[in-house]
Amino acid sequence: MKNNIFENIIIDKKQEQFFELIKNDNIRIEKIVSNGQSSPINFWYEQKENEFVLILKGNAILEYEHKEVILKEGDFINIPAFTKHRVKYTNQMQPTIWLAIFY
Repeated sequence: MKNNIFENIIIDKKQEQFFELIKNDNIRIEKIVSNGQSSPINFWYEQKENEFVLILKGNAILEYEHKEVILKEGDFINIPAFTKHRVKYTNQMQPTIWLAIFY
């Protein structure tokens, strides 16, 4: 079945949207739509799987314990398992569309 990654984009300033695109025992692929959301203060992700993220539209800032990474359209990063990170910023003027691959 054919789909389009840019379909079902809803601007919702209250919450991020998560769309599971593919999932099996080894991999999970999600589209995430952020509309100015960021991680809560003092909250850190520290997942048990690796996470590859690609910014398809918009921009964001990922924060690690001792550095920040600015991501713009087309930028991608691989976050190794158990690496503390958080979303410090996503664009409030337009949706930030992420492709996240957990493996």
